[in-house]
This record gives sequence, structure tokens and C-alpha cells, in this order.
Amino acid sequence: MFETLEIVRDGAISHLWLNRPEKLNPLSTQVLEELAGAAAQLNSEREVRVVIVGGRGRAFSAGADLSSFGGDSAMAREAADAGRLMADAIEGLRAVSIARLHGWCVGGGLVLAAACDLRIAASDARFSIPEVDLGIPLAWGGIPRLVREIGPALTKELVMTCRAFDAPEALRAGFLNKVVEPAALDDAVGELATEVARRPRFPIEATKRHVDAITAAAIGLDRSWADADGLLTGLADPECAQAREDYLARRR
Repeated sequence: MFETLEIVRDGAISHLWLNRPEKLNPLSTQVLEELAGAAAQLNSEREVRVVIVGGRGRAFSAGADLSSFGGDSAMAREAADAGRLMADAIEGLRAVSIARLHGWCVGGGLVLAAACDLRIAASDARFSIPEVDLGIPLAWGGIPRLVREIGPALTKELVMTCRAFDAPEALRAGFLNKVVEPAALDDAVGELATEVARRPRFPIEATKRHVDAITAAAIGLDRSWADADGLLTGLADPECAQAREDYLARRR
């Protein structure tokens, strides 16, 4: 049903895999739309109590695929807004979502992880938010989600400086629930998923919804509908375009 994702079901626990390992699981418009579709499908499967979100291959996700956000104005805005709709869909899962993080978790990939309820990372995981260096603001509801998880000051620093940070720092900041050695990642994620899945459904769902309602009121995720316009402005601005070219040249 999905070209870029894989869903593996194991009783009450489902694994949702980003499945473009040869490219480090970039988030193209197709991937974003398929993620939203997968969330809707999983919501229709009442027996699913936990969804583990992970990336096949060497990394969780290399972030947004900017080449997929072109086209005329109407289509471009729709594509630019696909990431917000994806993050809202993942956050809106009825089941508890756990991000299984390893390798690089970059930009939009970090927004996807932030949309999950819980996060466990391998000790060698690395995080980066390079959007400003690419001449674009962090979109897709990424700013309010980071403020929710790590606070405003650290959000400003990490987004403005684009500096990479490691799993221990992400744990200290409150972004991660746990850090384990790479060989123990699947066991740690599986143990947490089993602990959640074996408990009564109603109080688990009530806890998730209650916490989400409180934080939504505090951070104003509803305002993220305008993120697509900021993304398109950054893509069109000449200074931002030059910054993007310089960044990509350094990466090459």
C-alpha cells in the first residue's frame, strides 16, 4: 500500500518504518503524505495500542527533501504544508507512539520524532536542525514542539546556530526518555512498548490526550498552519537561496 514506508504488525504493537535506507530516509512530499495515510490506517485498527516509528538502514531520517517542494504557487504551498499535516497525524495517533532513533535525525526527521509521545535513542544517534543554514525557517510545527520538549531558550539556540548535538545532550535536555547502546536499542524500545501495550487501554489513552491537551493550549500548535508560507518565503528569498547553495556546496 505504501511505496516509502513499511508497516509490520505484532499483535498490539505496530512498527512504522521509514523505508528508503539508500538515501537515509529523506522526507519527500510522498513520504509525508504516506506517513499521514499510515497514521489514519493505524487509527482504524483498534487492536493497535503502540506504534514504533523507526528508520531502516543507517539513520532515522536525513530530513526534508527540499527538491520535492517546487511547482506552481498552489501546488507548492500544498507540498510545503504536507509536513505539518504529517506531524499532526502522527501526534494524533490513538495509540502511543515511540520514536526509535539511531544514526542521524535531521531537521524534519527531528520534527517527526518530536511528534511522537516517547523517544529512545541509541548512544551514537546525532541530531541536527540545519534549516536556517538552508535559508528556511524550521516549519511543520517544529518550533512549538521543540519548545514543548526542551524549552524556548535551547530551542532558539539549536535552531539559530544549526549546531549538531548528540544523544546524551538530547537526554539531558528532556527530548529523550532513554539512551542505550546501539545493540540494545531494539530491546529497550520493545520493552517500553510492551509495558505500555499490556496496560488497560482507556487510562493510557486518557493520559495521552490529557497531557496533549495541556501542552497544546500552552504552545499554540494551531498557529503552525502558517509555517508553509514561511517555508515558501525562505525558498524564494535571494539571500536565503545563496545561503542554501553555500551550505550544500560545503556538504558536497
